[in-house]
Amino acid sequence: MDVTHLAVDGYLDTVPTPGGSPGTARFQLIVSPTDTAADDAVWACATSDPRIAHALLTEVQPGDLLRVTRFLTQPDDAAAPVHLSVDSLEVLAAAPMGALRGMVLDRYGPYRCVFDADTATVPVFTEHGAWVGEAQTPDAIGDLIDAYENGSPH
Repeated sequence: MDVTHLAVDGYLDTVPTPGGSPGTARFQLIVSPTDTAADDAVWACATSDPRIAHALLTEVQPGDLLRVTRFLTQPDDAAAPVHLSVDSLEVLAAAPMGALRGMVLDRYGPYRCVFDADTATVPVFTEHGAWVGEAQTPDAIGDLIDAYENGSPH
């Protein structure tokens, strides 16, 4: 079994769940070395620190940008998943909107889009929460982002 100490920045993928024993939690991070969706990887993470578990279960939400540190474990069995045991947690940036119930937050490089099954329009924000605009359809997101980057009215 290989063990490596590291710090990882990633977006919280799903609502964290309590672990198998009190004071523990499990969660997944979307990690992208290039900030390109094609390079994204989902890492399984867990903590046995009660303070971190409490923060994960009560204070963070999917889409938050987190920095976690501790040990990355690669089991000897190549089929077994890599696992990150977390001993520190820092929220680098909150998701641009409140808790998204029944909605999906997606990333396009430094942009965030909110998809809602009840409407065709798609609100778009920068990763820091600045308003970009609202695409009339999902197919129009690229045009909206291009217009925003070029300073055109949106």
